[in-house]
Amino acid sequence: MSTILLVDDDPLQAFARKSILEKRFSNVMRANDAAEALCLVEQPHFAGQLGLVIAGLHLPGIGGPAFVAELHSRLPKVPVLVLGSASDNPTDYPEAPVRFLPRPTTAEELLDAAGQILQEHGR
Repeated sequence: MSTILLVDDDPLQAFARKSILEKRFSNVMRANDAAEALCLVEQPHFAGQLGLVIAGLHLPGIGGPAFVAELHSRLPKVPVLVLGSASDNPTDYPEAPVRFLPRPTTAEELLDAAGQILQEHGR
């Protein structure tokens, strides 16, 4: 089973999202920020099991498009689900495979998007 990496610096939101994801997916990990996520993907065993990264736009340090570009420079085939607000611009993420999901999202929308992405990418 593929690992889903949730990158979220807000402890309350991260707990809620991780709990939601764990209702459908058995292997969900959390990184507190982009730097921690990038350290994790440098570990070959972790990177080999990574199926999806879910990240918000406004991470401390490197966030948003810069984080996705750096992640894809290391793991170009790993899909990313970007959680942004309706006022954010999904065209800031031209690289594939990236899907943009505007917030607020329901638990079902998050689960459905994650499931579709994993299925589309055979993960």
